[in-house]
Amino acid sequence: MPIVSVADTALRDVDADVLILPLLPGSDSAPSTVPGSAEISEAITHLEASAARGDVHRIPSFGLTGARSLLLVGVGEEDLSAVTAENLRLAFGAATRSLAGVGSAALAVPGGSAEQRAAALEGAALGAYAFTAHKTGSGASAPKPALGSLTLLGGDGADSAAAERAGALSEIVDITRDLVNTPPNLLYPSEFARRAEELAADLPLTVTVLDEEQLAAGGYGGIVGVGQGSTRPPRLVRLEYAPETARSSVALVGKGITFDTGGISLKPAPGMDDMTSDMTGAATVLAATLGAAKLGLDVKVTTFLALAENMPGGGAQRPGDVVTMRNGKTVEVLNTDAEGRMVMADALVDAVTDAPDLVMDVATLTGAAVVALGKRTAGVMGTELGRDTVMEAAGVTGEPFWPLPFPAELRADLTGRVADLSNIGERPGGALTAGIFLQEFVGQTQWAHLDIAGPGFASSPLGYMGKGATGMSVRTVLQVLEARAGTAGE
Repeated sequence: MPIVSVADTALRDVDADVLILPLLPGSDSAPSTVPGSAEISEAITHLEASAARGDVHRIPSFGLTGARSLLLVGVGEEDLSAVTAENLRLAFGAATRSLAGVGSAALAVPGGSAEQRAAALEGAALGAYAFTAHKTGSGASAPKPALGSLTLLGGDGADSAAAERAGALSEIVDITRDLVNTPPNLLYPSEFARRAEELAADLPLTVTVLDEEQLAAGGYGGIVGVGQGSTRPPRLVRLEYAPETARSSVALVGKGITFDTGGISLKPAPGMDDMTSDMTGAATVLAATLGAAKLGLDVKVTTFLALAENMPGGGAQRPGDVVTMRNGKTVEVLNTDAEGRMVMADALVDAVTDAPDLVMDVATLTGAAVVALGKRTAGVMGTELGRDTVMEAAGVTGEPFWPLPFPAELRADLTGRVADLSNIGERPGGALTAGIFLQEFVGQTQWAHLDIAGPGFASSPLGYMGKGATGMSVRTVLQVLEARAGTAGE
């Protein structure tokens, strides 16, 4: 996370290693230009620089600024006023991603609005991330840390507020990224629980951890069943943030499968290493809860992290087993690789107990969601109000979500042969039947289910998101909490 600040400084007087500026595409007969700076535009006349969104060009500063070099980043539009906030986030995020190992950078959006400057700074702060905890080397081969500091050239009150928010958001998102990028031999259920306690220690949060014996005694059959094949037993972590002035109450549930082999229904070997990311939902709701507490939001947040490691050990549950869930319903486990919904269902039962105004669950739940929506878009399902709430928040953050339905006829596919439910239906509409399964455990509560299986973990970088953990959906969940607290946009 970079140190983020604002300075009322002219381009020529910048004191930074790099100055980041937007690059606008020219016409067929004209070169790309930098808005608001005729001198720099003239200096790059013969550069033939592409100004497609996210294309970066680092060049000498030509003595036109105090910065040692210029980083020009394409924004994809000939008119700066036509560039959306999200495209600025993506462009400036790509710029700072390229600056690993650099100490300081300044950025400017000459002629841009306050909203555009805020978006550019937010994207730049989010892009300045690197996970180097397990890399070694020295000298030229040493791992490169993320950009150290970031200064927005501006100076009014709006810019100062934008800098404060950008710094806070990058800190919160990076909590998720760090957890997800941590290897599964180092982040298992009990260690995840310990880290949650550690992160919450200095905040107004109450943390309760249930171990495997307490889970069994409490009737959490889904969590216990998924975790019983591992030598590292499951946990359920409950965090509560309850300010006296809370205007609303929200419960969050996160899928925390710290590694998913598929269990007895073993996954194919290619790509299984990505299953280190199957706890992204838990990391997401943990980070959002910490964010609510750090920002002092007037909303009660009760969060559940359903943590287990899905392994095919000698004690693992078998396809065909029947388990009794937290609410007494029985489930026939037809596929042990449909484990996420099992741990989530138990946690959802607890989440609705206190009758919150809204429940949101976040999970890397189904490959079917990736087939339907691709690798960059998340699906959102649930009650109409729940879906609309998430979509409205996503419209503010720019994170790509798409609403999906719950066709009534798919419910019949989940009727068990020897139990109340089966944990899978037919293959078509797999993301939908997973959501319909979860619906059985939320009653009449307003609810949204966020399936982030595609965008939660990336095989290639895009904008402010590098390879690996992206942190996608953290900002949208936090935005919902801010809206419920009545502070959105402040």
